[in-house]
Amino acid sequence: TKIVITNKPKPTSSMTSRFKIAKRLEAFSKVENIWVMYFALAVKHNALNLGQGFPDYAPPKSATDALASVANSSNPMFHQYTRGYGHPRLVNALAKLYTTELQNPIDPMKNILISNGAYMCLYSAIHSLVDEGDEVVIIEPFFDCYEPMVRSAGGQPVFVPLRPSADDRSTTQNQRHRSAQDWRWDAEQLRAAFTPRTKMLIMNTPNNPIGKVFDSDELKLLAELCCKHDVLCLSDEVYEWLVYPGHRHRRIATLPGMWERTITVGSAGKTFSATGWKLGWSIGPEELIKHLQVVHRNCCYTCPTPSQEAVGIALEAELERRGTPECYFNALPTELLSKRDRLAELVESAGLPVYLPAGGYFMIVDISSLPEPPPATGSPDDPLGELRDARLVRWLTRERQLATIPCSCFYGQADRHLGENFIRLCFIKEDETIEQFGRGLLNWLKPGSC
Repeated sequence: TKIVITNKPKPTSSMTSRFKIAKRLEAFSKVENIWVMYFALAVKHNALNLGQGFPDYAPPKSATDALASVANSSNPMFHQYTRGYGHPRLVNALAKLYTTELQNPIDPMKNILISNGAYMCLYSAIHSLVDEGDEVVIIEPFFDCYEPMVRSAGGQPVFVPLRPSADDRSTTQNQRHRSAQDWRWDAEQLRAAFTPRTKMLIMNTPNNPIGKVFDSDELKLLAELCCKHDVLCLSDEVYEWLVYPGHRHRRIATLPGMWERTITVGSAGKTFSATGWKLGWSIGPEELIKHLQVVHRNCCYTCPTPSQEAVGIALEAELERRGTPECYFNALPTELLSKRDRLAELVESAGLPVYLPAGGYFMIVDISSLPEPPPATGSPDDPLGELRDARLVRWLTRERQLATIPCSCFYGQADRHLGENFIRLCFIKEDETIEQFGRGLLNWLKPGSC
């Protein structure tokens, strides 16, 4: 049957004004999302994508087999709603794992919240604990969702940047790699950021985008300031298992006085190289987790049962082989180490210095020696506008089919200039993808090509 609509009303000024986005979100509606924009650009130009952080190969077989077994199970309840705050099998496995990691008994029903990726975990924490006018200290560079989440909750971000040391920036091409560990904050600037209005600290270790792993002294200073000023800590630790030789991931929640004020965020997508599964977890004291539950239950209520059951099975398997080379927590960083080193070798052979990451699967490249990129064209919605790194990334994607990410997007507006001489690469890719990117880089930067 064909339905014909007659007398279709024309939009009026009163209708259009009533249909506008809510005022509290107006500022965000005017700024395009970096990931949406640059992903679309990469697809449009069929570019080799070393920009965004996802593997281009399969997750471990133990995880995909677990998901397949759940899908084919005779248990019909695996396809129905499960416990709103976390599927029992998954939270029990996480409690067993993190009781050791956080050096604190974890109650699976009281200390853990499962949500739709670490993204939703961060959102639930910020929107349940940050009040109008509260200040939130954010260490730069940071994953870009932190700032809009804080602002949409009514909070005021206070940024404290990490900067590469002057000695590091003077490294010559004949020396070994620069190190992500040499990015440091100014301790006095950090101390000054904490005031009576500070409600929360948001930190990320291993850090995205630079790959820095905070050392014990850095964590002790952060803990000291949180305790002194009675501040909450939201610790984004989604790259917790991806730490390379010579470095160690330390958890701020294990320091004196920090368990009761810390929410630790983890990710199934990062743990099992399955970012599309979109499962994350928040772990902390019951008095904090119960506040996150309020946002969660009124936003997404629950998460998909099949993927929660599968991740629970996969975690149980890793717990059985914990401490062995076969455990994926150990096997993945071992696998990525050679990819990291090969990408660094290829980029440096093209004449661009890199900051070798201590953790995670991203690498920062210094582009300050390159000629000035072409002016911005055809990207009026890019919030990074004329910044040097953004112009270069757009040009590289369009003209050379090499997709990367501009580092200025990982800074607050006032500090974006700190990132405009850097781009971010991702190395959790097939070896051939990395080799192809390296060839493309060399072809571009060979004498007379730019």
